[in-house]
Amino acid sequence: MQLPKFTDVYRGLISTSSISSSDTSWDEGNADVIALLAGWFADLGFETEVVEVEKGKHNLIAKRGSGEGGLLLSGHTDTVPFDQGRWNFDPHALTEANNRFYGLGTADMKGFFAFILEAVKSIDWKDQKKPVYILATCDEETTMLGARHFTQDAPFKPDYCIIGEPTSLTPIRAHKGHVANAIRVTGKSGHSSDPSYGVNAIEVMHEILYVMMQLRDKLIKEYHHPGFEIPSPTLNLGCIHGGDSANRICGCCELHYDVRPLPGISLDGLDNMLREALKEVEAKWQGRISVTPLHEPIPGYECEHDHPFIQGMEEVCEKPSETVNYCTEAPFLQELCPTLVLGPGSIEQAHQPDEYLAFEYIDPTIDVLTKAIWKYCF
Repeated sequence: MQLPKFTDVYRGLISTSSISSSDTSWDEGNADVIALLAGWFADLGFETEVVEVEKGKHNLIAKRGSGEGGLLLSGHTDTVPFDQGRWNFDPHALTEANNRFYGLGTADMKGFFAFILEAVKSIDWKDQKKPVYILATCDEETTMLGARHFTQDAPFKPDYCIIGEPTSLTPIRAHKGHVANAIRVTGKSGHSSDPSYGVNAIEVMHEILYVMMQLRDKLIKEYHHPGFEIPSPTLNLGCIHGGDSANRICGCCELHYDVRPLPGISLDGLDNMLREALKEVEAKWQGRISVTPLHEPIPGYECEHDHPFIQGMEEVCEKPSETVNYCTEAPFLQELCPTLVLGPGSIEQAHQPDEYLAFEYIDPTIDVLTKAIWKYCF
């Protein structure tokens, strides 16, 4: 069976909605887009396996060739929700305009699979020495469920892995992690005319905010990685909500914050630092403070700059590798093999209205993927 043209594959991916979200009114699952990919890779002679990770959430594993090692090309099939009313194009249709592909997932990152399919369909496999693997995951935008599940009991161990997130075709060898928590203070409401009637949760949160800013400064002072543009971990106090009326003692206040740890910082160690920082406040206000993760923490990731894989892909891309502050599935796949992040499009387009991928990336991306497959599988 003949594979559809590149643009038709892209159109099929973008028009098959696969939003993942912690908000159940948005969350859809990715079964339909996984089925499309499984069919296309099977038509090209790949062995395919669809794994249901949770109800409605699937990973696809595709393989061409035999033997040990080989190259894994990986990406996620889910997208974030979209801003209703802020798009000038249909987010669930591929629109070609201004020398760009517009649509939800064009850059981040369902479109990457169209590039893989285009690269592999023109390869002559007769001299293949090592396998090519494809991994398409679920729920990267929420819990990293697909990547976590795959690496827990991976059915193979490739030599190397490329994750096709939008990096403007610059090899990314390291990024920070992401930890996000909610700190909730449960006070006691009462009439504002007499503070002794209650426990003001906002006032308790004021003490916590002071402690959190001290923790932020401690992280900056104690951790440093010169390879990053922002060389220290960051701690951001993202949002806060509390109280309901000026004439009531606030009974509840909640803070959401995040930390972006450097590679090598232990997530357990980071959690212990938080607990130590909060210890005195918690002792003062026993039973009134709780800390709840907003998602499972994601560690930082790094593949050493002098690793032959990084140097080899720098040669293929004709660009030096870099580091970034956002995070991907790389920390999990790095557990299996040396991993880098490399793909078409700009991260600046990710999670934005009118997300797009510029046509200028099409030919160079197909060329880079083809060269990588030849370099590591032939």
